[in-house]
Amino acid sequence: MIEIIEETVNYLKNKGFHKPQVGIILGTGLSQILNEIHILKEVSYNHIPNFPTATVEFHKGKLIYGELENKTLIVMQGRFHLYEGYTLQDVTFPVRIMEKLGITTLLVSNAAGAINLNFKKGELMLLEDHINLQGSSPLAFKGVEQLGERFTDMSSPYNAAINTKLKTIAQANKINLHQGVYASVVGPQLETRAEYRMLKILGADAVGMSTVPEIIVANHLKLKAAAISVLTDECDPNNLQPINISDIIAQAQKAEPNLIKLYKELIKTL
Repeated sequence: MIEIIEETVNYLKNKGFHKPQVGIILGTGLSQILNEIHILKEVSYNHIPNFPTATVEFHKGKLIYGELENKTLIVMQGRFHLYEGYTLQDVTFPVRIMEKLGITTLLVSNAAGAINLNFKKGELMLLEDHINLQGSSPLAFKGVEQLGERFTDMSSPYNAAINTKLKTIAQANKINLHQGVYASVVGPQLETRAEYRMLKILGADAVGMSTVPEIIVANHLKLKAAAISVLTDECDPNNLQPINISDIIAQAQKAEPNLIKLYKELIKTL
């Protein structure tokens, strides 16, 4: 894998991806932040050696290099998921590439369903912890110790100092930012009523199909990591409505300005 990583990193360096400080992974329906970024370079995933290709219609599939708040950053416009048929190593490959290019901080976003019924769709949740229900680990492969410590500590997967800053920014800007536990499942099917009840018993406040693999690898690489969920639906097992993907996208876009504000103000302080 080391040789594969080096090939990809060298390709991007030759394209002008020079020492980014921050990496951002955009979730479902979330791309308005690109309007705030001074874009210097962009490359489609299918042009990058060894990169997976996004197959979900609302994931664009571009790696973008630019400037925001006097910081250089890489943005993944579109991420990869287990449900697309990729391995966890595929899903997290871009995090390893961003780290080799130079990032020290990884900011992640996702669309998620609210298990905690005190949380409403259109609101935001700051991840304080997570539950990995994807059935494996992105670190479970031969030779992982060549890329970082095999037995990665996960006692604090989300950087406490960054989370504190995000809470302060939210309060100052009157943004309703919940805090909670995110459960990551395989998908792509949505959960049954019984599964939502199980997730609540397990202690999850929100559920989605991403983020946890990238956060695990960020910790493996000793990156400072933070993640925010845009809550796009309410998962009440006693009043469960059929899923509406167009409404999920609409809810993500409705909440995104607050997400952008949080990450812009945070990036100023990094």
